[in-house]
Amino acid sequence: MLNFSPETGLSGLAASAFLSATLLPGNSEAVLLAVLSQHLSLFWPAVAVATAANTAGGMTSYALGRLVPKRVEHRALAWLSHRGAAMLVFAWVPVIGDALCVAAGWLRLSPWVATFYMALGKGMRYLAVAMLWERVTTL
Repeated sequence: MLNFSPETGLSGLAASAFLSATLLPGNSEAVLLAVLSQHLSLFWPAVAVATAANTAGGMTSYALGRLVPKRVEHRALAWLSHRGAAMLVFAWVPVIGDALCVAAGWLRLSPWVATFYMALGKGMRYLAVAMLWERVTTL
């Protein structure tokens, strides 16, 4: 495995987490585990960096959705509109998460509320992955 400094690890994690939240491919969970495998003392900073960068990527998709003119009504959009921004807690789910973020922007949901729910869901996911890794490595 490659050796890297804590700063390099966190920078790489931020880049991977941001890209993973957009339509571009990325595997931020694997990068999170790589950082924790070399620098377990970065547990909380790594979870925070991954959450913030992944949320920023999700909000980028949200912003792109706001650029699309509101002309078409689709059943999935009606579903999100009815349930509201709280559904963005599932923005971390592969494939549908990107669509949720774009749809939230398209529906002009509150960016502050959208950010909150995105960060909540994404943070819980990274925390769960990191805690599982910590538990497995300390057995």
